[in-house]
Amino acid sequence: MLQQVNGHSSGSDAQGRESLREDLQEFLGGEVPLHQLDDLTKVNPVTLETVLRCLQARYTADTFYTNAGCTLVALNPFKPVPQLYSPELMREYHAAPQPQKLKPHIFTVGEQTYRNVRSLIEPVNQSIVVSGESGAGKTWTSRCLMKFYAVVAASPTSWESHKIAERIEQRILNSNPVMEAFGNACTLRNNNSSRFGKFIQLQLNSLLVPRDHQMTGAAIQTYLLEKTRVACQDSTERNFHIFYQICKGASADERLQWHLPEGAAFSWLPNPERTLEEDCFEVTREAMLHLGIDAPTQNNIFQALAGLLHLGNIRFADSGDEAQPCRPMDDGAVRTSALLLRLPEDPLLETLRIRTIRAGRQQQVFRKPCSQAECDTRRDCLAKLVYARLFDWLVSVINSSVCADPASWTTFIGLLDVYGFESFPHNSLEQLCINYANEKLQQHFVAHYLRAQQEEYAVEGLEWSFVNYQDNQTCLDLIEGSPISICSLINEECRLNRPSSAAQLQTRIESALAGSPCLGHNKLSPEPSFVVLHYAGSVRYHTVGLVEKNKDPIPPELTRLLQQSQDTLLKVLFPADPEEKSQEEPSGQSRAPVLTVVSKFKASLEQLLQVLQATTPHYIRCIKPNSQGRAQALHREEVLNQLEACGLVETIHISAAGFPIRVSHRTFVERYASLRRLHPRAPPDPHSPSPDEGHSAPWALVDFAVSRLRISFGSLCPQRGTGQLEVVRALRVSTC
Repeated sequence: MLQQVNGHSSGSDAQGRESLREDLQEFLGGEVPLHQLDDLTKVNPVTLETVLRCLQARYTADTFYTNAGCTLVALNPFKPVPQLYSPELMREYHAAPQPQKLKPHIFTVGEQTYRNVRSLIEPVNQSIVVSGESGAGKTWTSRCLMKFYAVVAASPTSWESHKIAERIEQRILNSNPVMEAFGNACTLRNNNSSRFGKFIQLQLNSLLVPRDHQMTGAAIQTYLLEKTRVACQDSTERNFHIFYQICKGASADERLQWHLPEGAAFSWLPNPERTLEEDCFEVTREAMLHLGIDAPTQNNIFQALAGLLHLGNIRFADSGDEAQPCRPMDDGAVRTSALLLRLPEDPLLETLRIRTIRAGRQQQVFRKPCSQAECDTRRDCLAKLVYARLFDWLVSVINSSVCADPASWTTFIGLLDVYGFESFPHNSLEQLCINYANEKLQQHFVAHYLRAQQEEYAVEGLEWSFVNYQDNQTCLDLIEGSPISICSLINEECRLNRPSSAAQLQTRIESALAGSPCLGHNKLSPEPSFVVLHYAGSVRYHTVGLVEKNKDPIPPELTRLLQQSQDTLLKVLFPADPEEKSQEEPSGQSRAPVLTVVSKFKASLEQLLQVLQATTPHYIRCIKPNSQGRAQALHREEVLNQLEACGLVETIHISAAGFPIRVSHRTFVERYASLRRLHPRAPPDPHSPSPDEGHSAPWALVDFAVSRLRISFGSLCPQRGTGQLEVVRALRVSTC
């Protein structure tokens, strides 16, 4: 059972003042044990060291959530804590008159967003930004928040609406295991790392029952799936979970059908002996069934995935003659892959080994045998293309299953779960995009809270000492700025349509952006690379293959091959289109700019930020206590780096000194109009003493209440910079 803090109430004003005096004496007379400090604004003094000590004490006491002003800090327990996420606890937070007086929890944030939507305070729509390093617990946090909303926002008033709410709730919750099976993988830093970003819009409806919002649907927007993982994995990592699920969970008949015998070795299935909690095939299948993906369609999906595994076993040997195509080293892998993907075997082999070139005004067609490296690249490209289309199709199926009609919902709560900041021994375009997204989200937090709140106090004319904070705008300018940035230089290399040189790209970046303080150098590196000094740490990016990944070329003959498949699913993923023209090989004057991976990702990120800026944001900072994923182990240096990187100390300083309640003057007067009963007399005479010179007992209570509220009005009512005393005067005039 959760304990309430400062939850006592007073029967009179005198008792309230006496209680306050006792609290003050207790605060001044003795030091509260660190593990009992549920808000880091109570730490004194506020430094990185004292904040770390408090979090460490609470973690040791199995307390994993701590408030930090406007932010909730969530430490990953690295162990099951089922009682911390039970439906009973969800309902307790939902039913509490003041949830913020219960112990800090992600349910507090969830309930606050839900109540904000119900109160219709602009902006009505809410968003929760879940941030943190890879392995800090972002996916789990988002999953629990979805369960919370499914419980508290599904309170129907009739049997029919009960069945509708129950179906929507089940489908929304079932989207989690499907998205994680196909989009998550075991990495060096996390057993269940999201290899894509997602923004989940939970749609709420208040049309049927005013002031009561029911969840009627959801929509999922995904960002930058790491499709290269299908064909390329680190020796200590794993492929996407779904590949291990089908290999470990298939029945005997399915193994025969999908050509997955016990103990079979696949090049694209490293570390198959490792068993993780995520290797739960039956859970995935059941969830897909609830989303409307029937058994025959599931069978098509798993058969295609098995075909990709066999495709990865195809190896080529150099023919020794440039005029002759490379020969496959294992005809069985080609045959099995073609059989499972229901592709003609000879065209499959030919497409992987021979490149079609169109040249000249007449667009003459030439056929050129590929080198061994080119054959491997085309094989990998084929696998990535199929998997990416399959993933997008699954997202569309989920959305069609859970998304409500636009006319049936009025507001939404958004959950943003984006891959955490990453730094590996080898970092390429995927890590650059991931860390770029984290920089953008950090800047959103800086602009919305660290900068905007302080600027608002200055506009209001309030006495305020500015708190310095780390602004990462310089790093963003380096990555995405105009006219020259890392992104623009990489895109320019793609447009030049010439063989890319890794060393040349490094030289261009270092010379063109030499003036940026966020561009570092590592002259001892044996490979061409550049260093970016991110807000969360320095990362060295290798330039080998960077331009090719940014182009993400898809040979048109691969698409045409897949359009020949007789598989029902692949026919949906690759519909035949005789007028289809590949953008990768345009001709003559019709050549159009190549839409690169970076360009598409940047556009989707800007669209996401526009959505966030139109909502009231809430922040959950997930912290990883250690890199090994061990329970009860907090490595001080690792946690210290994370606290420093996200600017938590500055956030605490501003939260402690700032104004936690922010409403317009008009809204405040309307909301607290009931205070008129405290002073039922006529408005005071203009010549009478001002309220600050002397006031009656009831108005003393109003003065005390307003001063305790610490309200900021300026930016929401710019024509009237209203201080606390003016609020009291306005209330007396407006409500008497």
